[in-house]
Amino acid sequence: MLAVVAVLAAACGTAVQPMEAAPVTDAAWPAPAGVGGPDAAAGGDSDTSCNPLASLSPNGLDTSGPSLQKIKQRGKLIAGVDQTTYLFGFRNPKTGKLEGFDIDLVNEIAKAIFGSSEGHVQYRAITSSQRETVLKEHQVDVVVRTYSITCARRNQVQFSSVYYVAGQKILVPKSSNAQSLSDLAGKRVCAAAKSTSLAKIATDPAKPVAVSVPNWSDCLVMLQQGQVDAVSTDDTILAGMAAQDPTVKVAGEPMTQENYGVGIPKDEEDLVRFVNAVLDKIRGDGTWASSYQNWVGSRLGPANPPSPQYG
Repeated sequence: MLAVVAVLAAACGTAVQPMEAAPVTDAAWPAPAGVGGPDAAAGGDSDTSCNPLASLSPNGLDTSGPSLQKIKQRGKLIAGVDQTTYLFGFRNPKTGKLEGFDIDLVNEIAKAIFGSSEGHVQYRAITSSQRETVLKEHQVDVVVRTYSITCARRNQVQFSSVYYVAGQKILVPKSSNAQSLSDLAGKRVCAAAKSTSLAKIATDPAKPVAVSVPNWSDCLVMLQQGQVDAVSTDDTILAGMAAQDPTVKVAGEPMTQENYGVGIPKDEEDLVRFVNAVLDKIRGDGTWASSYQNWVGSRLGPANPPSPQYG
């Protein structure tokens, strides 16, 4: 015992050299899951083999067709929507409910089927890249998610008539002088995977560096963290980002025209005609204008509902 105490005492009296401190560096911001690169074919906007805006003519609010009967028997309309795009489809953090211009449209479709939307809508939150998949696999009845109509997409799914017209712009820090993709040569520009916006970035002559993410909210986070230099997509989506972050701005003039339609499974013609009848109704009775003013009007200025095309 005395020997052990002696050893410990000797150790306590020995000077110990401190370890050299590790160098301090700036940690990189974590990137969102699913970050990818360019996709020049995203959205299929380059396919001009059809008139993408010509939808099936409405036949009134007739619910006797097989698709509508299936929905009525189920008691719910299943809708693929966004929950991350402020103003169009987002989850209100105070109430936990989904809200926005696209959500209003889903509720109008359900109301036309059931007489009320309350308790008759089942929302399924999906990413941009999942829109065709959930329709082809009949996992949802409709997709209402800032969904641009293109010929390539029409080969896979049906679309309603156009219910909203947007245009692609850029979102940059307020300190930036950039006004378009031509001012972002060699810069990292973010867009959602499989979106027409991503294709525009990937094929722009200025050769910005396209960065793809699953959700538009990921783009805003990456811009805030300095991982990208800009976000480029529809002015509707960018307006929601600018409303959430006062340090960024929507810049420039529209580079494209994006025509939003309700996505519907390819084999459900009666549902296409029914949705077109709902759209005709809300264009004419002020419902479209009321929803637009509530969500978008103060940020993007006055607008009228687009006129339908039927073929």
